[in-house]
Amino acid sequence: MKYAKNILETIGNTPLVKLNKVAEEVDALVLAKVETFNPGNSVKDRMALKMVEDAEADGRLAPGGTIIEGTSGNTGMGLALAGVVKGYKCIFVTTDKQSKEKVDILKAVGAEVIVCPTNVTPDDPRSYYSVSKRLGEETPNSWYVNQYDNPSNTVAHYEQTGPEIWEQTEGKVTHFVVGVGTGGTISGVGKYLKEQDPNIKVWGVDTYGSVFKKYHETGIFDENEIYPYITEGIGEDILPENVDFDIIDGFTKVTDKDAAVYTRRLAKDEGIFVGNSAGSAIKGVLQLKEHFGPDDVVVVLFHDHGSRYVGKIFNDDWMRDRGFLEEEITTAEDLVKDHLEKPLVTAMTEELVSHAIERMKQYDISQIPVRDTEGFVGSVDETDLFHAFVNDKNVAERPIKDVMGQPFPVIDKSTAIDEVSKKITKENPAVLVDLGEGQYHIITKQDLIRAIS
Repeated sequence: MKYAKNILETIGNTPLVKLNKVAEEVDALVLAKVETFNPGNSVKDRMALKMVEDAEADGRLAPGGTIIEGTSGNTGMGLALAGVVKGYKCIFVTTDKQSKEKVDILKAVGAEVIVCPTNVTPDDPRSYYSVSKRLGEETPNSWYVNQYDNPSNTVAHYEQTGPEIWEQTEGKVTHFVVGVGTGGTISGVGKYLKEQDPNIKVWGVDTYGSVFKKYHETGIFDENEIYPYITEGIGEDILPENVDFDIIDGFTKVTDKDAAVYTRRLAKDEGIFVGNSAGSAIKGVLQLKEHFGPDDVVVVLFHDHGSRYVGKIFNDDWMRDRGFLEEEITTAEDLVKDHLEKPLVTAMTEELVSHAIERMKQYDISQIPVRDTEGFVGSVDETDLFHAFVNDKNVAERPIKDVMGQPFPVIDKSTAIDEVSKKITKENPAVLVDLGEGQYHIITKQDLIRAIS
């Protein structure tokens, strides 16, 4: 009989899958190493098990101990599977940027999960780096994994993933492209492949808000490069020891929007349901296409599974809120169609200014059309209200008609988006769209920005 003695024995030997439609503009054979076939649905299963086994071997992880790690979710899943089989407790620290699905999955396999803020520096005591390290120091009989600097991370891919790619391509692989986070995958696979053939090129995919690309090209760790980004699983605001920059031939950066759009495209065009970093990876391949020729074999690695992103990348509302949804917007009606169910917030001329202020706070808006029994006769804007308050501390108890400005222009729903943009100026921050049958909606600068982003 053929069976695995436990779930850990099913790690590895993931398939290579040819990409067709999504890579049709690339003049090369593009093959995806689909790591979702691992039991924890990600490439991190490989290094998680390797790190546990190495820690057991040298005594860092004792029987009945606690595994502690800072993780974006996937490494935690791999460690949790090892913990379940081997009898270890797991405490994982993650950030509030990660999807709810990742946190729920970790809890489902028995792990304790602590969520920390994303937008703090690595040395901030609230960061997930600092919290996980502190827990490792304070928790009895525990082992702090530190996947960023743990050499077993790289060794796992040198011993497993690299040889698999070499064997599956019969040594014909010419380029390896992968998103870079902790650096273990690109460094381990890259080292092995270059030992087999020094001409193989290794490309890293980075994200905007991360330091890797500039550091690789200039040797400068530029803190100005660090800012919040949405893409999960790749990019860093630190330089992990596992990133071997000497093995990497170059980086390309992919935007949050492209990462999200191409993640969805992989599902719709290839039937490959993978995660956020896979979208970055395939977009990276497309950005690098000038480096490939018809005889080349390009292997791109897809890290994790789409089920971890159902509430984000695969949720139309989430995508739409960030301007990521690929929709053709040509008219004024297109700009407002996604929030037609929300009523237009207005104020009456005889209402008090305080009422308008309360409404702005309640609905988190910056301007309100003002009407009387005849129709729209004015508008109030938060900037105008601020200036009015500076001049008169009692302005809140005055009627809105005393402080209102000019009414917003009213346009037809078929007005072209270019014409809409011309009507929104510094002096005129919004327009009203006549949708017919007495229904109106408002278009602001923010609506236009989302449409063109």
